[in-house]
Amino acid sequence: MPDSYCVILTTTPTANEADRLAEMLVSRRLAACVQISNITSCYMWQGKVAREAECLLFIKTASHLYQEVEATILENHSYEIPEVIQLPVTQGSERYLGWVGENTK
Repeated sequence: MPDSYCVILTTTPTANEADRLAEMLVSRRLAACVQISNITSCYMWQGKVAREAECLLFIKTASHLYQEVEATILENHSYEIPEVIQLPVTQGSERYLGWVGENTK
């Protein structure tokens, strides 16, 4: 793979926030595609187990854009400590990854 691609994950408390972040990332060409899925998260927060409905964003982008994507999420997220995790893409359809590259800066 000549270029390096990744999927970045983040969660939001509401669909409106997820939609706003997704549109921001795509319109700024920081992501070619953002998929949003409704999930239930179980996690430790302030010494207690919490369970909340959230939206999970799957952000498809070029790896060199990670820092900009992370900064955009952190600047525009309502959580005190938002999840921002990068997963490398080690294999993928050449045509799809080419499309990701064409639609990111």
